[in-house]
Amino acid sequence: MATIAVTGHANLTGASLPLVASALLPLLTRYPAAELTGMSCLAAGADTVFADAVLALGGRLVAVLPSADYRARMPEGPHAVAFDRLLRAAAEVKAMPYRRAGAPAYAAANRLLLGRAELLVAVWDGGPGGRQGGTADAVATARAQGMPVEVVWPAGAARRPPTRPGQKGRPLRDGP
Repeated sequence: MATIAVTGHANLTGASLPLVASALLPLLTRYPAAELTGMSCLAAGADTVFADAVLALGGRLVAVLPSADYRARMPEGPHAVAFDRLLRAAAEVKAMPYRRAGAPAYAAANRLLLGRAELLVAVWDGGPGGRQGGTADAVATARAQGMPVEVVWPAGAARRPPTRPGQKGRPLRDGP
């Protein structure tokens, strides 16, 4: 059984999503569908693209929810619809014991992902993160544990500038 966890940027541009999906398929097809288990927090962007790829290949999806309010904090729209669809398709759902989403909940979710997986797929531009529970943090933790990490960042992939919640389109000053 191959258990593969994902971490990656949530703020991928729309044009990047099919590029990432195309880059994930050759990596995931190394494993027979009957042996493929993908673990994802089902966040927008990389997590959702990965989960869709695992299911498209006939693999088993494990959804990891960082907190009790994880879904409630999502704005309604295309990602919420995708989240609900993927959650229904998941063979297993693991909920972390946090009431509210935030860095500690995301870090705990990453610990669960890294504790159960044998490979981490990082849809990551390689930039520093600095946030507990973020993509760079998950990659650093996996590497420190000796876990193999496959970085996926296809040519042409890009991220939207990060914004503060409630400040539509206004970039963060301190980065992601």
